[in-house]
Amino acid sequence: MHPTTVTRNSWRRPGALRVLTFASFLFSAIFVCLPDQSSAQLAPKVSERRVAFAVTQLMKKDHLSNHPIDDEMSQRAFDQFLKTLDPLKLYFYQSDVDEFAANRDKLDDMVNAGDVSFSRTVFDRFLKRVNERVAMVDRVLAADLDFEKKEMFITDADKVQYPKNEAEAYDRWRQRVKYDILSEKADDKTPEEAQEKIHRRYESFARRMSQTSGDELLEMFLTSMTSSFDPHTTYMSPSTLENFNISMRLQLDGIGAALLSEDGVVKVTKVIPGGAADKHGKLHPEDTIVTVGQGENGEMVDVVDMKLNDVVNLIRGKAGTVVRLGVKAKGTGETTIYNVTRAKIELKDSEARGEVIDHKTDDGRTLRVGWIDLPSFYMDMDAARRGLGDFKSTTRDVRKLLDDFNDQEVQAVVLDLRRNGGGSLTEAINLTGLFIDQGPVVQVKDSSGNIQAYDDTDRGMVWKGPLVVLTSKLSASASEILAGAIQDYKRGIIVGDQATHGKGTVQSLLDLGSQLFPVPNPPNYGALKITMQQFYRPNGESTQRRGVEADVVLPWITTHMDIGEGDLDYAIAWDKIPQAQYTLYNMVDPNLLKQLQTDVNDRIGQSEDFQKVNKNIERYVVQKNRKAVNLNEAEYLAERKELDKEKTEEDTFKEDTENTDEVVKKDFYFDEVIDVTSDYVKLLEQGRVAARQ
Repeated sequence: MHPTTVTRNSWRRPGALRVLTFASFLFSAIFVCLPDQSSAQLAPKVSERRVAFAVTQLMKKDHLSNHPIDDEMSQRAFDQFLKTLDPLKLYFYQSDVDEFAANRDKLDDMVNAGDVSFSRTVFDRFLKRVNERVAMVDRVLAADLDFEKKEMFITDADKVQYPKNEAEAYDRWRQRVKYDILSEKADDKTPEEAQEKIHRRYESFARRMSQTSGDELLEMFLTSMTSSFDPHTTYMSPSTLENFNISMRLQLDGIGAALLSEDGVVKVTKVIPGGAADKHGKLHPEDTIVTVGQGENGEMVDVVDMKLNDVVNLIRGKAGTVVRLGVKAKGTGETTIYNVTRAKIELKDSEARGEVIDHKTDDGRTLRVGWIDLPSFYMDMDAARRGLGDFKSTTRDVRKLLDDFNDQEVQAVVLDLRRNGGGSLTEAINLTGLFIDQGPVVQVKDSSGNIQAYDDTDRGMVWKGPLVVLTSKLSASASEILAGAIQDYKRGIIVGDQATHGKGTVQSLLDLGSQLFPVPNPPNYGALKITMQQFYRPNGESTQRRGVEADVVLPWITTHMDIGEGDLDYAIAWDKIPQAQYTLYNMVDPNLLKQLQTDVNDRIGQSEDFQKVNKNIERYVVQKNRKAVNLNEAEYLAERKELDKEKTEEDTFKEDTENTDEVVKKDFYFDEVIDVTSDYVKLLEQGRVAARQ
């Protein structure tokens, strides 16, 4: 999962589009989806040539790196495209790759000329291999597998080669299926249940791949080229572009349900409070949607094995219209038809939320802490461009929370950015301005080396008291701008993981229709999200790759996960520019930070919960560094039992990024943050507020 992107136009990308992750990618039933199109319909279109040509011209002219589209980028794009389709080297033969490699140095020339035919050639072969592997999986499932055999399944793609022939491919898939069966057995599935689930999984995957649209394939291929410059430069199809609109304005039309596709079956994972489905009252998590119809009398369409994107597209629609859902309730086989009237939905889980917490200190006093959970930096850019007065805005929402905190006489504020992947650059600057009087918040350098500082020009502070900014390795982009500025101004303390994500580049969104046809209402050809600038803290240091280091470090597994900017392919390098002129506050000094960390270490050393965290981290690091899985059943299940005592990377990532109904989870980590906040307030002079030195 990549972090959301700081853009000058305030768009952000909800996730990386990789073919092999469609099955597990979580979509809301209100997202826009691409139209269904079989592989036979992936015929070349004039628009594809236009899009490819426009993308290459903009890359050469505007990308931060000034790198030409040459043989080096062609080779990178070739590798990226194959990795997108077949990351574990399970589908293609080495002979396929050797055949494709004849064009490894020619992709630059092709895309410069608007020729994207290579993507279709490769994808057609991929579909053929996928169908062959599905048949191979069934052969493996029918065979007598030896689970007592001592063997390892290599999971690191860099440690394996593409199979040279069918025999090698079969052996890899024999091991893969054994691993799948062992995983299911570890989840208490019977051998028969495990085999049936695995059969459905790969068969469903093949069906979904055959439904890939031309837009999706074009997006994958051109993004393989653009992401060879840096991981955040991508081509977005018209549908993906609309998803960005949705994510930024936090408002859309639909039924208000989150869906997950699992082995071709669409399940409800969450019903959004206040949405149409919630008000209808009959749709619940774990229910399965099997058919969808439009209006009161529209034909019911079977959606089993349909791409999740397309199911969502059928369900989503204009507020006030009716969608009919054929639903199987959890644990039943009977299908019931629900008529649900679509409505406008506010995505409350993605907006700022606040809570006042009364904390009893050791000396018997009560410390009032205002806690703000901020999942993203959002802004309704369309409403802002149209001059609407009360458009959706992070800064507006947080200002209201801070005003309420002031009315309730809180003594400290915690701004929780642990799951905030970024968003609008404008909102990052404006929000920082709520905590400082005025001055530069971020500096930006373009491809020509020109440097510009973006200042908070709104005099005054909404919150003047002690400020704790809570971060993790998942905190990226706009989060790092705010955290870096707060740290540079010595305005508050940064608490959490050792460092934030490390995304220090700025993307702009260039509408391709407008680029190609400078006329009113140009055709929708999607957009190029392109890295044009790098941002820097007021002190002149880039957050790129390094992130913002915490003043007070709390142990957590995310620190050790390979999810930082430096873990991504072709990330822009770190550098430094001259420091901007700004005035420091007197809310932080080295002795204060040293004392805070000492107190944290003392408490953690006596905490059973944090001792478990540290043991889990040790086990996780060992697990992460393993490049193979044991396929001996007894040994695998024993290892799995031990690993199940801790949170796996996937579980932890989900826990840290998944929205909940609570503003903050009241656990031992929360308690430690409150203790740090209490210590911070005590170490400051009584009644101390932010003031310039």
